[in-house]
Order: sequence, then structure tokens, then C-alpha cells
Amino acid sequence: MTKRVIITGDDFGLAVPVNEAIELAHREGVLTTTSLLVGEAAAADAIERAHRNPALRVGLHLAVCDGRATLPASEIPTLTNARGELHHPIVALVKLFLLGWLPEHNRQLEAEIRAQFAAFFAADLQADHVNGHNNMQLHPVVLPILMRVAREHGVRAVRLPYEPLMASWRAARHGFLLRFCVWLVMRPWGAYVKRRLLREGFVVNDYLFGVYDCGAMNQALLRSIIWNLPEGLSEIHCHPATRRCPEIDKNMPNYGHEAELEALTDPAVREALVLANVEAVAGFGGVRGSVT
Repeated sequence: MTKRVIITGDDFGLAVPVNEAIELAHREGVLTTTSLLVGEAAAADAIERAHRNPALRVGLHLAVCDGRATLPASEIPTLTNARGELHHPIVALVKLFLLGWLPEHNRQLEAEIRAQFAAFFAADLQADHVNGHNNMQLHPVVLPILMRVAREHGVRAVRLPYEPLMASWRAARHGFLLRFCVWLVMRPWGAYVKRRLLREGFVVNDYLFGVYDCGAMNQALLRSIIWNLPEGLSEIHCHPATRRCPEIDKNMPNYGHEAELEALTDPAVREALVLANVEAVAGFGGVRGSVT
């Protein structure tokens, strides 16, 4: 078994500074893959950049919370707030808990998911994968709808947001208690989701790094993660940007976007991949099933 890694930039389409950083990190750094928010204001700019960078693998960053919906708010009132935006993640989770058994809520949820898939393919993009904004693909109401719609569109890869406890802690060397508590919850549920996705024929990563350190993937941490990657297929997800902007400051005021861009374009990070004998994989498209 070998160590393989996909290095991804999330939130493509959120804002022009994010799009600029993802393109720059792909052209001059180690980023090979990105995940597109099709409903956001800078999605058209992101799609244009994707077309002029054909080696950049692009997937759908499915948003059922924390952003702009693709459908009009009047068509999905249970998913949106008074401003017509998708609910805050906590509100969305509560609503899924309270309303997830109602056919009308799930009809609206499926309609929005289908609309985002349709918008992605209308942009003439090939889908490398699908994952969830705020990892909402893990939710037991969202997951079966996502799998059904993904299968219909021929999308065969889904991100599994499971970060291994000890490898994560050895890389970061802080926050062990938080990592341990989240790991206790995520280990059994992540194992169930992985089995289900594999049973349905999806390509699945074994591990995802950046769950605990989201927004803090600076050069030192990124290199340390690479040196501590376990055997199997890992994904490292980052959130780079060239500068601050209102879209970033609204929901991610404490993220170090510029530092993450510096890390992704630092030659020392590319060198770490070579020295640590890690195979960099350009997206999920070339992966045949989970390694484990």
C-alpha cells in the first residue's frame, strides 16, 4: 500500500480572490483539484478559470446551508431565511432534525440539490467529485439524495470527511482533546458512510486532513501533514485566497486564506511530497475505489 494524496481548494466561486488563489495555486503550486459553489456570485468567473486550466480537476461543492441557493427562495422556503439565503449551518442542522421526516422538506432539498448538479453540468464541466459545503454530505437525510442524484449524473466520487486522530495530532501538535472528542463521534459514522458509498460503487478517500485545522493550513502545518500522512488515499482540503473580501469575512473571519495560498505555492511543500514518498493524485478521476 502506498501513500497518496489529493490537494484540494474548496469554495471555488465564492469570490474572485478565492478564484484567483485557486488558479494560482494550481499553476504555480501543488493544488490539483477544486470544489465549485455553483450558486455564488463569482461562480461564472470560476467556471471561466476552470476552462482555461483543463488540468485542474473540478467537482461540485454542494451547498445546502451557508450560502446562496440556486433555486429561487420561493421554491425552497424551508431551506432559506428571510433574506432568501441558505440557512446558517446550525439552523440547517436543526431543521433537518425537525423536518427531515417531512416529504415536502425533502422534496425541496432534492430540488435544490438537483438544481446545483444541473448548473454544474450546464457550465460544460466534467465532475471529478462531489462533496458538501460544511461537510453536509454526511447528514443521513442529505446523503441518500446526494448519492441518487450523483449516480444519475455519472458522478462516481464522494469526499469522506474523516480525519485520523493520531496522524492529525502528530502533524499539528495541539488541540488533542477537541480532536479526540470529534474523532469519537466521527469514527463510527464515518465508517458507516464509507461502507455505504463503497457498496454503491463510489470512489472514496480514506482520510481528509484539514477538518480540525480548517483555515489554518499554513506552510508549516501543510508540510507536517504531508510527513504524517498514513497509508492509503488522503485528501487535504484548503481555503486559499489572494486577499480579504466581504464574502470571506462574513463567514470565515478567522481563516488565514493568504497564508494557505503561500503554503500551496511554497516549493518546500512540493519538496516534502517527494521526500516523504507521497504520490500526488490529480483528483478522484484516476482513483479506482478506496485503497483500503
